[in-house]
Amino acid sequence: MNTDTLIELLQKGYRVTLGAASSAVEAVQDPQRAADDFSEVGTDFYRLADKLEVRGALTEKEARDFVEGVVSQMPEPFRSVSSSFSQAAPPAPTTVTTVATPVIDTELQAEVESLTTELIAIRKEIEELRQQNN
Repeated sequence: MNTDTLIELLQKGYRVTLGAASSAVEAVQDPQRAADDFSEVGTDFYRLADKLEVRGALTEKEARDFVEGVVSQMPEPFRSVSSSFSQAAPPAPTTVTTVATPVIDTELQAEVESLTTELIAIRKEIEELRQQNN
């Protein structure tokens, strides 16, 4: 089997599936119109497949236009990143070395020191009371 015909077959299958999904959504929204459209096709499956393929190609184009419209409205840094992913292979990952520096809250540190001093005083007092009882 020729690879070109295989690719065309897969592409046609994709578009027919996309067209069928689009038609199903339309059938839920307007059942009478969908029934009329499909009753005119009858049992001619080749004609149905062609109709679904055309509808799928249109849906695919609309989806591409929508995505391109959204990308064009994105701020520049995001647009350049998204376009570089769609055009070429993703860039090689880079290693970034960072150094963590502790953040010291001076109020919290002073409170901890005060509580530590108070705890030391309480322990000494407990020890003195124990010695007096013995």
